[in-house]
Amino acid sequence: MNITHKIALLILLSTVLFSQEKGSHSTKFGTASIERIKTHLEYLGSDLFKGRGTGTTGGNLAAKYLAGEFSRYNLTPMGNNGTYYQHVPIHGSTPLKSTKLILKNDKNDDTLELSKDYLIIKSGEDLITNTPLEMVFVGYGIIANEYDYNDYQSVNVEGKIAVMFEGEPISGDTSYFDAQNETIYSNLEAKQRIALSRGAKGCIFIVNPQIKTNKYWEDLQKVYSFENLSLAYSVNGNLCVLINADKADLLFRNAKLNYQEVLKNHNERKTIGFPLTTKLYFKGDFKRRDFLAPNIAGMIKGNDPDYNDKYIIVSAHYDHLGIGYPVKGDSIYNGVFDNAAGTAALLEIAKAFSESNNNFRYSILFLLVTGEEAGLLGSSYYTTHPIIPLYKTIANINIDGIASFDRFRTISGIGIELSTLKNILLKTADSLNVKVEEIPAIFMQTEAFRNSDQISFALAGIPSILIMEGLNYENLTYQEGINKFINYSTNIYHTPFDDLSQIINYDAFIQHISIIAKFISVLNDSPNEPEWNSGVPFNIERLRTKAEKR
Repeated sequence: MNITHKIALLILLSTVLFSQEKGSHSTKFGTASIERIKTHLEYLGSDLFKGRGTGTTGGNLAAKYLAGEFSRYNLTPMGNNGTYYQHVPIHGSTPLKSTKLILKNDKNDDTLELSKDYLIIKSGEDLITNTPLEMVFVGYGIIANEYDYNDYQSVNVEGKIAVMFEGEPISGDTSYFDAQNETIYSNLEAKQRIALSRGAKGCIFIVNPQIKTNKYWEDLQKVYSFENLSLAYSVNGNLCVLINADKADLLFRNAKLNYQEVLKNHNERKTIGFPLTTKLYFKGDFKRRDFLAPNIAGMIKGNDPDYNDKYIIVSAHYDHLGIGYPVKGDSIYNGVFDNAAGTAALLEIAKAFSESNNNFRYSILFLLVTGEEAGLLGSSYYTTHPIIPLYKTIANINIDGIASFDRFRTISGIGIELSTLKNILLKTADSLNVKVEEIPAIFMQTEAFRNSDQISFALAGIPSILIMEGLNYENLTYQEGINKFINYSTNIYHTPFDDLSQIINYDAFIQHISIIAKFISVLNDSPNEPEWNSGVPFNIERLRTKAEKR
């Protein structure tokens, strides 16, 4: 579908200019930028690329297109063997219908049906339970010392399967699991890590029917219909599944408490752990493959010999979900906003910077990463196999999504509370007559900073940020802005409808790009490297990489 026909009225936008009054860099974004961005979106978001799935023909075509753009902008190739490609080794597995998960209790064998009754989060490819494994209910499966909370205090899961609820303890107190806002402890991977650290062989998560709906299970079915991907050298052999609440009572058959009693305790905030009499038998049957998928890396060298051996990384993920669960007859998850838009923004910034004849203090590495949707694979690989030494990388600016509803008066920085990048953002905002606001509570998710590639760079010690538009729009009311975000997250995000049929306000798009570019320029003019704030745990790795010159 041609997006031009959908947005004809927006083509006559007035030129939006970005310029830096002082410092080393000056550039403009305007109507020519809009036309290039449309072209990028029409390629990357088209059905031709089949949703840019990692390790697919469409994903590889997208990578080739992006490398070609880097070449046109005369960026220095920074990938393998003088190319723009940094090849990332990835392992893929897809469970087949012949996979068996059986709950055994006394003489009762209950065979669960894949997708209908349970979903595989982590494949457990190497886990074949010739002898059924014991299971232990561990409440929420959380250890949180700052809240004096430990679900494992009175139970032993070593060599067993840990069974737990999704989520975290219900709280009306912002000082105890942050009340209604989820904390990192509700994250499934965080729970799995805790269970494995206690010696568990795997995890079963129960979807709580008291707080989840049938639509939620249907959404989960779509999410876990895609191939499970992991870095090839870290294939996880531990089983991790989600079980439909309709089948949860089978786990508690003949146990100390039945499922209804467990739910009653949950609602009364009296959840306790205990051993289960039901045992688990699992034999996975998987379609497997190993392949290489590329990150795309190109560099602009700084001109200041005192600073140009240090780098700013500007990143965006170019992958999306590919072909998946069909919705209303459409199975291509195009990912226009997530993240063809961010990719197009990076391309336009790279082009503008490459054409600038002014000086850059630091060098800039433009990095388009693969596998973000599969678990930040491309950025994780980069930070363990860095093209630029980590200690010489002063900051990461990640781009994941671009404003498209309306021009805006406020911006938010994901992660600004963690480092001195906040000062750079405040200076940027002041120069462009916008305000910096906190992320509205309605959009706070589990540790928002951990939800995209910026966390990979942070874990490697590199101060990182993601800049988003705020909710103070020029032509939309606050509530209208919220409604648009809610509609996108509920009905469009990670569905086949994130496609070229959406209306995009390119005036807002250009404004957002201008702010990101200005931020990079202000940072580039700063003689002081960004630093983590006192007490931020990422600083430990920063000190380590500098000490080891790694």
